[in-house]
Amino acid sequence: MTTTKTPRQDIYTRITDQIVGALEQGVKPWTQPWNAAHAAGPVTRPLRFNGEGYSGINVLTLWASAMERGFAAPIWMTFKQALELGAHVCKGEKGSPVVYANTIVKTETDDVSGNDVDVTIPFMKGYTVFNVEQIEGLPAHYYAIADGAENPDERDERAEAFFGATGARIETGGNSAYYRIDTDHIQMPPFETFVDAQRYYATLAHESVHWTRHEDRLDRSFGRKQFGDAGYAREELVAELGAAFLSADLGLELEDRDDHAAYIGSWLKVLKDDRRAIFGAAAHAQRAVDYLHQLQDADRVAA
Repeated sequence: MTTTKTPRQDIYTRITDQIVGALEQGVKPWTQPWNAAHAAGPVTRPLRFNGEGYSGINVLTLWASAMERGFAAPIWMTFKQALELGAHVCKGEKGSPVVYANTIVKTETDDVSGNDVDVTIPFMKGYTVFNVEQIEGLPAHYYAIADGAENPDERDERAEAFFGATGARIETGGNSAYYRIDTDHIQMPPFETFVDAQRYYATLAHESVHWTRHEDRLDRSFGRKQFGDAGYAREELVAELGAAFLSADLGLELEDRDDHAAYIGSWLKVLKDDRRAIFGAAAHAQRAVDYLHQLQDADRVAA
């Protein structure tokens, strides 16, 4: 019996296979995909041609493509958008997959009442984009080179203000970083004990995403019951992705944490067992990051 996959199933499989392939090589495609050579910044979310940032699963698939092919530029566009800018995709270049999620409203007749009702139907559509390094003839600013880099060992005022505005209780001390849900606090080793400031803030970003799972916030559990189970692995994956998204938003470098290398095997199992798992994890990570961003405006809204 021959099974024909729908385009929607194909995009789930195509993107999951891309992430799984990277993990099987020991590479996390959400860790530092950009270098400091582009003027858009040493670390950023992938950007559309108009400077708008991608979100959710598209961040992961474009980061993975950038790492795989060595792109320094974080800017992507469609074949048509390149043409509209007077440029063209170089011959033989292969694009990268992204998805567009939306809903349509369809009017149907209710079987019980006989009345017309509006039914909202979600859909996902895949399309292809190209990195600006695959395109010739674009305006010069798309290829701009960075002037320099900041000292990574100084405290970052923007990051300090961001995490302070969340209202999370952050305790300092010891040699382990974690979020403890029963006391609802984040534990961080002293700033000075980290190799550099970037690793401190990336770790704090990871634990802050965990902090959002509390029942009084986003109430995220994945049915986890004990250390190391599937629910635990899913939550760790959400925190990893959320830290990557948040670090990109704050202009921070995200480097591998040694204590999370052991999770790759469990992540691979989750992703291979469920082709939609990476989409769900990315969506939860995006929701957590959006929640943390919303807290930045809480004082102004209250006022």
